[in-house]
Amino acid sequence: MKPTKISIFEGKKIRKIWDKEKEEWFFSVVDVCGALSESVDAGSYWRKLKQRLSEESGQVVTFCHGLKLEATDGKKYVTDCADTEGIFRIIQSIPSPKAEPFKLWLARVGYERVEETNDPELAINRALNTYLKKGYTPEWVNRRLKSIEIRKDLTDEWVKRGVRKGSEFALLTDEITFAWAGIRTKQYKELKGLKGESLRDNMTNLELVLNMLAETATTEISKKVKPKDFRENTKTAQDGGSIAGKARKNLEDKLGKSVVDDKKFLP
Repeated sequence: MKPTKISIFEGKKIRKIWDKEKEEWFFSVVDVCGALSESVDAGSYWRKLKQRLSEESGQVVTFCHGLKLEATDGKKYVTDCADTEGIFRIIQSIPSPKAEPFKLWLARVGYERVEETNDPELAINRALNTYLKKGYTPEWVNRRLKSIEIRKDLTDEWVKRGVRKGSEFALLTDEITFAWAGIRTKQYKELKGLKGESLRDNMTNLELVLNMLAETATTEISKKVKPKDFRENTKTAQDGGSIAGKARKNLEDKLGKSVVDDKKFLP
């Protein structure tokens, strides 16, 4: 865990802490309740809300974790914390005008997901508009959307070869990244100073193209050799990534500098 950090919401301090292993922010539930409930005693408010949630579903323990956060006296105490999903779950149970905008937004997002299930093209258009609003160029966005298509082809191929979604996907992705970039995925994120943000969204043009080459090569090699187990899939991922790795080294020899660095496409 990293040291306690502070976010501000309408003048209210909300403590948070970064979990390096899970790669997630965890927020103080008491602080969130204090910022949204307008209660003079946030601790008491959360205890009552926690009891009610437990009686209703018994799921509080699944998204609340006791983590040590720094208090006003400078000492660290075990405090109920939740990740972003858990915090949204709690917010939905807070009857307050300040919580209402979050509830409306969650309802809107839920509606949009239903729309996207019926018409996947809507998801692509929303992604395109989101990237443009963030300041990405149309050219970069086109590459990014292409990289999503390439990634989908790869994961579909992995499923055909018996690779399980989740941890095995992550392990194979890590092998591809190491083979082409020379560093592990977590090291890559740390190099760019990312805290939960997408690595691909923070790649430069060259990094994104090389990553696309690595994943495309892995997909095509897998289709040819038809790996039968996870060990063989790992070898295929390493072979595919190494093709892009050789391209990276050749390019770096010509440029006289590293292609993989702490730069992001957007400042």
